[in-house]
Amino acid sequence: MDLRQVCEKGEKYQTRKRVGRGTGSGSGKTCGRGHKGAGSRSGYSRRPGFEGGQMPLYRRVPKRGFTNAPFRKDYTIVNADKLNVFEDGAVVDLEAVLARGLVSMASPLLKVLGGGELQRKLTVRAQKFSASAKQKIEAAGGSVVLLNDKGQDLASAAAEQPENG
Repeated sequence: MDLRQVCEKGEKYQTRKRVGRGTGSGSGKTCGRGHKGAGSRSGYSRRPGFEGGQMPLYRRVPKRGFTNAPFRKDYTIVNADKLNVFEDGAVVDLEAVLARGLVSMASPLLKVLGGGELQRKLTVRAQKFSASAKQKIEAAGGSVVLLNDKGQDLASAAAEQPENG
């Protein structure tokens, strides 16, 4: 049975290609692996980026300058207008935002942006706020609480730290 016929019949799985069953099958003798070389040996697996001995792309392309990618901080981002789903006086943090399904978690750090209008009086706890978001939250009568990367209030975290002296 041909592999294309199997797919056309709508079966869930393709039938396994049976190799080494004589020259009439089309994949006998060398079983489609060709003659000699690493690819004909058992256990061979080509490493990612291998281009058959040609100088691979990642070595041909020049590399210059500095990249900050390993040290970048990613944030889960939510706009101010999405916070209107909470009741007045609610405390909004990453857990509350995720529980309501407003965003999916990209990072354990939350950043609030100032998109749209906010009509609720909320206490918003996040690691970062854009200037417009902070202004909109306070204009609606709410308050902004800055958190550190561990989710602790910055004001209380600073008070707990003993000063060296």
